[in-house]
Amino acid sequence: MELSVGSRFKNAWNAFRNREPTKVFQDIGYGYSYRPDRFRLTRGNERSIVTSVYNRIALDVAAIDIQHVQLDAEGQFCDVVQSGLNNCLSTEANLDQTGRAFIQDAVMSMMDEGCIAIVPVDTDDDPDDTTGYQILSMRVGRIRDWYPKHVRVELYNEEKGRKQDIVVPKSTVAIVENPLYAVINEPNSTMQRLIRKLNLLDAVDEQSSSGKLDLIIQLPYVIKTEARRKQAEKRRKDIEQQLAGSKYGIAYTDGTERITQLNRSLENNLMKQIEYLTSMLYSQLGITQSILDGTADDKTMLNYYNRTIEPIIAAIVDEMKRKFLSKTARSQNKSIKFFRDPFKLVPVADLAEISDKFTRNEIATSNEIRQVIGWKPSNDPKADELRNSNLSQPNESPVREERDTGGINQNEV
Repeated sequence: MELSVGSRFKNAWNAFRNREPTKVFQDIGYGYSYRPDRFRLTRGNERSIVTSVYNRIALDVAAIDIQHVQLDAEGQFCDVVQSGLNNCLSTEANLDQTGRAFIQDAVMSMMDEGCIAIVPVDTDDDPDDTTGYQILSMRVGRIRDWYPKHVRVELYNEEKGRKQDIVVPKSTVAIVENPLYAVINEPNSTMQRLIRKLNLLDAVDEQSSSGKLDLIIQLPYVIKTEARRKQAEKRRKDIEQQLAGSKYGIAYTDGTERITQLNRSLENNLMKQIEYLTSMLYSQLGITQSILDGTADDKTMLNYYNRTIEPIIAAIVDEMKRKFLSKTARSQNKSIKFFRDPFKLVPVADLAEISDKFTRNEIATSNEIRQVIGWKPSNDPKADELRNSNLSQPNESPVREERDTGGINQNEV
């Protein structure tokens, strides 16, 4: 029922006008010019091209759905469990992050740190007292110190608006180590060697483009005495003042003086080493340049998902299953699973043939295929049935033919 004009004016609300004057002066916490809970790369990773590789992997991992599910006796997926954990993984992980942003944050932190902690922040019961508790919100934290049964984690406190260190038991937090640690995070790994070479290349570029001329002035006399040194220093300062005071940087010298310029390009093999390390890193990670620029074919993407994305998402899911699900829940066939949509990389030309095969072989219904395409489901009851529409279906209530008995009851004969 539509509201009347009077009801609309009575219930109307404006974000700028309908505010109590006293709320303007209330203490709402710390204020920042940037987002304080956002993850920031360390150890020089933010200044190199490896950030783009980290971001690509994190985006692809976050695109995979993670759900709290109910399994049957054979371990097959039955239904999604509507719990606080499932809400954190699919909808809202905390006050600042969605479920997808949370997974991206976890993967980026894991690539940078090598090992992270996923900490349940809000629960309906004390995790130290019971294992049967509901997780209401969770965050990603850096592990600062390791203890036998505890870890010290740097975690963002949304109540105070800043990061702080807390000590939590290992049994209540998901500690996820990067499965590609030997390639990315080891001190002498391929990734760290590439980062060092890129930092050296940046230093050489800054030095060559610093604005210095690097000139050597050969004077027409021998500089051995103190008087000659002072005369040469005076001549050098004179040329500096001419170059600095000139509009176009022009200076004059004597005909007997000789000037040699040294700021030519340096002959080194840094670029060759960087190209070699980059190709080696891509091969060890299962990544190609075509994956980064979006021109990879189906086989390349399948290899990338199986060798790079699957180990990372499996490490996160397995640790969550081990720490966030109690033994009772696992005995009741509850689990955490990840699902990748296989139709995302399928072209429209191939989607029609795949849809026909799925429906004809009674693997998927018509409404399930329409959901993949993005169309709303059909109201036809046949659209929810696993049936091959290309075959004529047998009559469910066949009419039996009665033989003409001439009106004589056969039981009487």
